[in-house]
Amino acid sequence: MRVLLQRVKQARVTVDSKIIGDIGSGLLLLIGISHDDNEVCVDQMAEKIVNLRIFEDENEKMNLSALDVEAEILVVSQFTLYADTSNGRRPGFSLAAKPEYAEPLIHYWVNALHKLGITKVATGEFGAHMEVELVNDGPVTIMLESDV
Repeated sequence: MRVLLQRVKQARVTVDSKIIGDIGSGLLLLIGISHDDNEVCVDQMAEKIVNLRIFEDENEKMNLSALDVEAEILVVSQFTLYADTSNGRRPGFSLAAKPEYAEPLIHYWVNALHKLGITKVATGEFGAHMEVELVNDGPVTIMLESDV
């Protein structure tokens, strides 16, 4: 599993000119699922993300977590995080999970974040052509990869 995490002041996702998910201050998670990922991977990654100390405290030091600041989270499925560009000029995506496997794990992500105490979790639309807008805060952008 690969997650590109971005700390944001706001973010939203639009499909067919309709906003389907939006958040204020918090995290945008672009999530790539591989065929080896499972619910254990999601649980471990979600726990790590909500507890990462990447929000600033009163001294402008990154000492606070998403839970500490009551961050909102926008989850967007992003199979292109598994693009293989090692051969030729056209990316291959054989490392990315098939939609019928990945989609339930994206839904599981939302539930995992709620269980960990994130009250507002918004999402994109799986398999849709999405437009994602964000105001990056910092900027803080971190790539995470599961160990499982």
